[in-house]
Amino acid sequence: MQQVNGMMLFQGYYTFSDGLEYEETDWHYCDGYDRRFYTERCYGLKPAGESQLTNSDPPPVIPDGCYDCGDGFYDPNTRVVTDYTGGFLRNADDKEHEWITRSCRKGWDEFVGCDPENVTV
Repeated sequence: MQQVNGMMLFQGYYTFSDGLEYEETDWHYCDGYDRRFYTERCYGLKPAGESQLTNSDPPPVIPDGCYDCGDGFYDPNTRVVTDYTGGFLRNADDKEHEWITRSCRKGWDEFVGCDPENVTV
């Protein structure tokens, strides 16, 4: 353990719950070049049409009106993140709220496509 700029730094290893080991150097997970989930890196990709939506397969069922933010569910009305069993994790600040609502899976479908009344031939 050492102190740098008033912060305590610990040396050691970190392994995520799915077995992924963090590497301080040469970290290539979620770096923009390889978009596979860790389970896909370990066990291979599924056939076309059966792509994984999350690292967990099958993905958790998202409660109505909520988002899956990776470590639990986010309710935008209460701005609370709960773990996948319903236990409180944290209150989301404005920055996290914006990121979740822009980036994460939703618990509802939004239909997009052609509006027959606005089609020009």
